[in-house]
Amino acid sequence: MAVTLSILLILLLMVLGVPFWITMGLGTVSILVSTGALPLTLIGEGLFEGVDSFALIAIPLFILTGDVMVRSGLAYKLLDFAEATFGSLRSGFGTSTVMGCGLFACISGSDAADAAAIGRITMDRLQKKGYPKDYACALVAAGACTGILIPPSIAYIVLGLVLGVSSSTLFQAAFLPGVLVLVAVILTNVVMNRIRGYENTRGTFSFVRWLSALNRAKWALAIPVIILGGIYTGMFTPTESAAVAVTVALVIGMLQKQVSVADFPAMLGTSARVCGVILPIIAVALLFSQALTVVDVPQSFVAWVMSFGTGRTAVIILMLVILVIAGMFMETGPCIVILGPLLWPLAQRVGIDQIHFCVFMITTLGLGFITPPFGLNLFVMAGLTRTPITAIARQAFPFVLAMIVVAVIIGFVPELSLWGVRALRL
Repeated sequence: MAVTLSILLILLLMVLGVPFWITMGLGTVSILVSTGALPLTLIGEGLFEGVDSFALIAIPLFILTGDVMVRSGLAYKLLDFAEATFGSLRSGFGTSTVMGCGLFACISGSDAADAAAIGRITMDRLQKKGYPKDYACALVAAGACTGILIPPSIAYIVLGLVLGVSSSTLFQAAFLPGVLVLVAVILTNVVMNRIRGYENTRGTFSFVRWLSALNRAKWALAIPVIILGGIYTGMFTPTESAAVAVTVALVIGMLQKQVSVADFPAMLGTSARVCGVILPIIAVALLFSQALTVVDVPQSFVAWVMSFGTGRTAVIILMLVILVIAGMFMETGPCIVILGPLLWPLAQRVGIDQIHFCVFMITTLGLGFITPPFGLNLFVMAGLTRTPITAIARQAFPFVLAMIVVAVIIGFVPELSLWGVRALRL
């Protein structure tokens, strides 16, 4: 009863619009006071230990790398290369836009940063190609969902911290599922184009133009190669690769005279503001999940679900429903630190591999970025273009369906998640 009342308090404060880290903090204190599960003197120590992790240093570094890529113009060159590669196809610029989102996802690790960066570059050109503004916003928002699905990903770093899994291993497992989501968004756009006739023009592929675009984008393409290559070959940890990537990006930007020392305070400020939102949530939510574990909430939840004779298929469907609904109403960070410790014991009971569970969880939560009422990418694009968020949400519906299909496939085909890890171990 005490735990139930504490959770109801959290939900009430969320409805009232209280900042999430305060909501979680008050809920945790309520649980500890009412149950006596842990002494209150451990709260300060628990908050410190929640963020005292080497892996978390990668978060501001990846954000900073993405900011440098935008300020230096390297992000524009990535999109130009994508357009030179796919622009001659029917729906070519829409495909190029989504591919640009995927390339930028290999750098920033953040959906919102991906949507903001690619949206600023492509919105005018998408409309000139024939896309309505609301649909163009939905396309960029959906493509930017790969920001947390294609490594490096802030979400996988946080989940690895919560469940005690190496973020390098999760990055290895996540690449193929992330690419599948990217392909699903591209194919959905192609189908919508065939139905509605947005972008019917098609050009001629020019190998000379492609080589020229590749040459201009070579330094921009070097950044994701450094990040992913260093991690997958074992040369760097994710944190070390982030440090190397931001250093290389800064050096390139300064050598090309696109970034100066005067830009450093603004870039560091951007990174600090994002971390100022993420880290308090992680600290408090980890303490909350620890309190739930001490009072046997995950164990009780598992016992209750299994009492219905639930099998592996039903558990996967149940987790899919829970994660989709949670992603609609909460940001990814809180969903990870609350639902990760709750659902993992249930997945473990029916024999789901931990790496597979992590990839399935993040892929499904990625839907939340384009589902109302709290789809972050929808808000980013609405603010960027002054388009009603409801109009963007309606246009995003086909992409939501496509991503659900991919999440279901990943849930029932564990090899898609485990193949990368096993291949790199050989």
